[in-house]
Amino acid sequence: MIILPIQNTIMNSVTYLLYSDEIEDCILIDCGEYSTLKPILDNIGKKVTMVLLTHGHSDHIYGLTKLIIDNPKVLVGTTMDGHTEIQNEKLNLSYLHGEPFAVRGYQELILSDRQSIHINGMTDINVIATPGHDSSCLTYKVGNNLFTGDAYIPGIKVFYKFPRGNKTQALYSYQMLASMEKEGYKIYCGHHSFMLTNKNPSL
Repeated sequence: MIILPIQNTIMNSVTYLLYSDEIEDCILIDCGEYSTLKPILDNIGKKVTMVLLTHGHSDHIYGLTKLIIDNPKVLVGTTMDGHTEIQNEKLNLSYLHGEPFAVRGYQELILSDRQSIHINGMTDINVIATPGHDSSCLTYKVGNNLFTGDAYIPGIKVFYKFPRGNKTQALYSYQMLASMEKEGYKIYCGHHSFMLTNKNPSL
C-alpha cells in the first residue's frame, strides 16, 4: 500500500491518499483542496471509494462537497457526532473563517471505536476513538501507521478549547497515541507544518 500526503493551504492541513497499484479504488483520510487532489487522482488512475475523517472541523473536510459531486457514491466515514458536525456550518467551525459551508447529500458510514474496515486489495483499517480535540476525533491504524488528525501532533500540546473539545479526553487520547508512537508506530498527523518540522506552534 502507498501512502501519499497531499498538502493543503488552509491551515496547513493534510489529505492522505492510500492506494495500491493493483486496484483502481483508493481511500482518503480527510479531504482538503479538491483542485489539488483531482489531478493526482487522474494521474494515477484511481477512484476514491471512501473518505475517513479524523474529525469534522472545516480544515479537514472543505474539499468533500466537490469530491461528492464528482463521485456521488463515495462513502464518508466518521462518528455520529462527526456526521452531525460536517452538516452544520457552526459545528464544523467554517463560519469562523468567513466562508461557511455544510456537507450534505452524501453516503454516510458511521464509525465507532475498535471497528475494523476491510478494503479489498488493501490492508485492513482499524478505528480508534481519540476524542478531546473534538468529540468526533478518530485515529486510523493501518499496519504500522497511525493517522491521528489533530488528536496527536508530535511535540505539540493538544488543543481542546473548541466548543466540542474536552480536556480530560484530549490528554488521555494524546498520551495513548504518544505511547503507541514510542512502541514504533509511524505518525501521520493532521497538519503538514507539524509533520515536516514539528515546530509550528499554531493550528
